[in-house]
Amino acid sequence: MNKPDHPAEASRLAHEAELAEQAQNVEPSAVPPAPEPMGHVHRKKESWLEVVKTIVYALLIAGVIRSFLFQPFNIPSGSMEGTLLIGDYLFVSKSTYGFSRYSFPFGVIPFSGRFAVMSEPQRGDIVVFKFPPDNSTDYIKRLIGLPGDRIQMKEGVLYINDAAVPKMKVDDYVEKIGEETRNVPRYRETLPNSVSYDVLDRDPEGNLDNTQVFVVPEGHYFMMGDNRDNSADSRVDVGYVPFENFVGKAQIIFFSTDGSARIWEVWKWPWAIRYDRLGHFVE
Repeated sequence: MNKPDHPAEASRLAHEAELAEQAQNVEPSAVPPAPEPMGHVHRKKESWLEVVKTIVYALLIAGVIRSFLFQPFNIPSGSMEGTLLIGDYLFVSKSTYGFSRYSFPFGVIPFSGRFAVMSEPQRGDIVVFKFPPDNSTDYIKRLIGLPGDRIQMKEGVLYINDAAVPKMKVDDYVEKIGEETRNVPRYRETLPNSVSYDVLDRDPEGNLDNTQVFVVPEGHYFMMGDNRDNSADSRVDVGYVPFENFVGKAQIIFFSTDGSARIWEVWKWPWAIRYDRLGHFVE
C-alpha cells in the first residue's frame, strides 16, 4: 500500500484506524439500543387503555346485574334451618318486587318508595330485606303476614286472621352438632294461599310459641323464620318490615358448603361441598 504523501493525511488515516479498532473491541451490551419508534410507544399506551376499559366495562355490567337482576347472598345463621342452611349461597331476584333505594349498593340513591313492581309480595315468599332498626343489615325470612293481617302464635300454632294454619308432623329433622346428632320435630304448614313449607319445632313450650296479636300496618309485612324457636323475626327484634326495605326474592341455591374446610384447606374442598343442594330452587 502506498504511504500518504502529506503528514496531515497520515494522521487522519491513523485516527480512523484507531477508531475502527476500538469499535471492534466494544461489548455488544455497551451499544446503546436504538430508540423505539413513536408508533410502538403509542401502541403500548393503547393496549393499557384497552385493559382499563375492559375492567371498567366488566364492573359496570356486574353492577347493573347486581342492582337490577340478581344478587348473591350467603346464609350466615340458622333461623331458616330446615329450608336454608348455614353455608348456602343463593341468588336473589332483584326485579320481582321492583326497586327501592335498598336495591342499590349501600342505598346510595336517595329516594323513597318502589318503582317497576312486577308482582306484589305473597304469603310464603322467602325474602331478603334490610333490618328495619338499622336499614343496612341483610336478613332473610319467610313472609307470613300481609298488610292488615292479624298474626299470632298460640301453643306453637300459627294463626292468621284468627284462623289456625294447618300444621302436620312429617318427620324428624336430623342435625349434626360436632360428632353428635340431634332429632328435631319437623312439621309442614300450609298457608291460606296453599303455599306449603316445613318448620322446625325445637321447644314445644318456648317463649315464641305464644305471642300477642300482631296487626300488620299498611305498607308493611310480617316475617318469620322456619326454625321457629331459633329466629329473630317480626315476633321479637325485627318488627314489621316496610315494603321499601325489601331487597329481593330468594330463588336458587348456586353453592353450598358445610363449613368443614377452611379457605386455605384446598384438599378438603371436594368433601365440604353439599352437592345435593346445588341448583336447588328455594321454596
